[in-house]
Amino acid sequence: MQIITDTEFHMSGSCCVAIGKFDGIHVGHRKLLEQVLAAKEDGLAAVVFTFYPSPYALFSGEKQEELTTRAEKRELFAEMGIDVLWEFPMNRSTAAMEPGAFIEQVLVGQLRAKVIAAGSDVSFGHKGAGDMELLKRYARMYDFEVAEIEKVCIGGMPVGSTQVRNEVRAGHMEQVRKLLGRPYTFKGTVCHGRKLGKKLDMPTVNLIPEEGKLFPPFGVYYSRVKIGAELYRGITNIGRKPTVGEAEAVGVETYLYDFSEDVYGSVIEVQLLSYKRPEQRFESVEALKEQLAADRSEGDIYFSEHNDSRYGSHSSF
Repeated sequence: MQIITDTEFHMSGSCCVAIGKFDGIHVGHRKLLEQVLAAKEDGLAAVVFTFYPSPYALFSGEKQEELTTRAEKRELFAEMGIDVLWEFPMNRSTAAMEPGAFIEQVLVGQLRAKVIAAGSDVSFGHKGAGDMELLKRYARMYDFEVAEIEKVCIGGMPVGSTQVRNEVRAGHMEQVRKLLGRPYTFKGTVCHGRKLGKKLDMPTVNLIPEEGKLFPPFGVYYSRVKIGAELYRGITNIGRKPTVGEAEAVGVETYLYDFSEDVYGSVIEVQLLSYKRPEQRFESVEALKEQLAADRSEGDIYFSEHNDSRYGSHSSF
């Protein structure tokens, strides 16, 4: 996948382009991306056009915690088969571009778009004045097709990034998985911790998430962890380990069932399946040890009730 981060890009051939913020890449976004990928059968390149940083970050001056980080988006788009990802620079100048000029200069002129796919609530150009109606009007002038993607509804509610964000903050991991079409994940390099887990007979793998990633409530979660091509059942703690110290950065620490390999320095993916309990302070390390043993036993029950035969003996859940 080709990644473009400046404003000077020009396509050499025609394309089908999806326009959006793609915060979270939820099931609604996936419906949009399926339209773009299907166009490859007609000889069109599959292009995703998004903005970086987000309009919210530019105009508010604040960094919004992300459902899907920039690196995660790139990886997901590449896995799907997108040919070109254009992370269009968002600044005061580019944000001031009139909607019509954006269609003429960028979508038609630079991208040579033959199909433009967007959600029914798409907005673009100065003050977000560009909309689906304007796209359709210009389509007649410049001979391109507009694929209007209606909202996907789950439980009678249209799926949107704000809804996903609220469910993550509430710790509703099962609902988040439905909205995203995949579990909520943290990815990073395994780093050394305090090695307390080993002393407690529950050795763990630790990672520090990417800066800006949205955290669910601090606490303990049933999880699965992808290491290489394998998936393993796990119990994950997200937080600052209040029993053993206050000064630690927020971390993601996971006990893995049936796993004893040394994976320090490896990149792993922790997928949160279900919230179990809040993070808490225990009176002693011994009390913590007893709770962790209970977590492990209850995890056996959870995974036996949520077995998935698609995975091998080490990773069924």
